[in-house]
Amino acid sequence: MELLDGKKVAQSVKDALKLETARLRSLQLRAPHLAAILIGHDGASETYVASKIKNCEETGFLSSLIRLPVEVSEKEVLDTIGQLNNRDDIDGILVQLPLPVHVSEQQVINSIDPAKDVDGFHPVSTGKMVQGMPTFIPATPYGIMLMLEYYGIPTIGKHAVVIGRSNIVGRPISILLSQQGTYANCTVTLCHSRTTNLKEICLGADIIVAALGKPGFLTADMVKENAVVVDVGITRVADDSKKSGFALKGDVDFIQVAPKCSYITPVPGGVGLMTIAALLKNTFNAYLLRTQGDTN
Repeated sequence: MELLDGKKVAQSVKDALKLETARLRSLQLRAPHLAAILIGHDGASETYVASKIKNCEETGFLSSLIRLPVEVSEKEVLDTIGQLNNRDDIDGILVQLPLPVHVSEQQVINSIDPAKDVDGFHPVSTGKMVQGMPTFIPATPYGIMLMLEYYGIPTIGKHAVVIGRSNIVGRPISILLSQQGTYANCTVTLCHSRTTNLKEICLGADIIVAALGKPGFLTADMVKENAVVVDVGITRVADDSKKSGFALKGDVDFIQVAPKCSYITPVPGGVGLMTIAALLKNTFNAYLLRTQGDTN
């Protein structure tokens, strides 16, 4: 069994981006610029955004954080996004989810310029991804694909089972794994809460992506020997032994499942770190698309 080390892979992505950003600077060009909008003071969202800003700084990117109060109107949010859409010095825009209940997530996503949609959630981005066209891929699925490539994990002709059908992870990764490519070309089964015979389906899988948000859901009796298991789940579970009062748990019963696997991601230290690396890569690509005439 070998761990798919998200820290190592993410660092390799950031190191490459840091070199490219330094090259841009040497040509007297500006660095890529990511703008993040954070509404309210949700603890988890604060942590995620702070990590994204920190990683921008480590890579040499420019970053801007726009804070809005939790009572902000939907119109004010959309107006803020419109202003960022119109700024030539902003390459990527992300709005940290979840949003307050009175602000429509779909309206917010749809209002972002597809050319700056580094989260890859806009319907234009989704449509292009489905058709196999170049586009921004949602960061978590993109991070998973980068990890498979880094470790050279064989995927062609393999049976991949994806558990979870969210638009953020499940659906996109099922599409990416099924497309043509050196680290794709899988036969994919997409499972969800209404799937019958889930255990039998998983036992036939060469690759399992668990992305349903239920701690310890995937157990050893659902995994065949030498399977590749990618754990996307990250849930806070109360734990008095931790200083924080909680522990982070994945969707996989890691202790029991890991001995059966050829490769497996840990939680934490796996897919979560790759998500931020992929977001940075999307931001850099957005910069190139918008300024490629200046960087040749």
